[in-house]
Amino acid sequence: MGMRMKIKHVTSYHYEEPVSYALQQLRLTPKTRPGQKVISWTTSVEGGTLQVAFDDEHFNQVQLISFESDVQDVTISCEGEVEVEDLNGVFGEHSGFMPLWMFERSTELTRPGPLIRKLARDLAGEENELASMHALSERLQELVVYEPGQTSVSTPAEDVLAAGKGVCQDHAHVFISTARQMGLPARYVSGYLMMSDRVDQDATHAWAEVYLPGLGWVGFDVSNGVCPDARYVRVATGLDYADAAPVSGMRFGEGAERLAVQVQVQQQ
Repeated sequence: MGMRMKIKHVTSYHYEEPVSYALQQLRLTPKTRPGQKVISWTTSVEGGTLQVAFDDEHFNQVQLISFESDVQDVTISCEGEVEVEDLNGVFGEHSGFMPLWMFERSTELTRPGPLIRKLARDLAGEENELASMHALSERLQELVVYEPGQTSVSTPAEDVLAAGKGVCQDHAHVFISTARQMGLPARYVSGYLMMSDRVDQDATHAWAEVYLPGLGWVGFDVSNGVCPDARYVRVATGLDYADAAPVSGMRFGEGAERLAVQVQVQQQ
């Protein structure tokens, strides 16, 4: 039985000095995929203009927003309803424009070092790949304690493992790097998670998926120690955070930027 969720995601920018030019790239629009049906979704912008929307190489919907010249306040609002089924984290066969072997490639954020190579060797004795991945998720909960403010979105997986602290994107990067070291295609997923105890969430969420023979893509949320269920809405996938970042961009202007993000996810 599916669960219908209502999502509202507001990103507000305030600049101390007027910005002469800025372009933001958004991956905030969920798509209908296995186990997930988008009922409605709208994006609106105050202080800027939606220039173009397209599907990238990972089949994510990308929207480009330009800011109006000399603007100091910009608000991007996304909201909609999505129906999700619990597939026990199994999302099935690969689709999209990228061949599966691409997901075995290292990136700047997922390049393995001695610690990740050792972790991969330690897990090699499990009875099969699925058991290895469950064991990896459990080990990472011990090895990387969930602690905000210790890392940034540009902290590589090996550095995260060395520090032993991080947040959801760090857990995803270390998981992906280790899975690839074990010869399995793996990818990063960004999206929304409905936390049962509150409507207001901290931010968008991130987890990992690995491609397993006979099952296809299987999700693992290390931060919460579960495989994604009907509370998870998948928005974007990629080789790492850079491919699936909810918002990324560039701007010309000297003044400081203040950013506020508000995410609400609730069951209908």
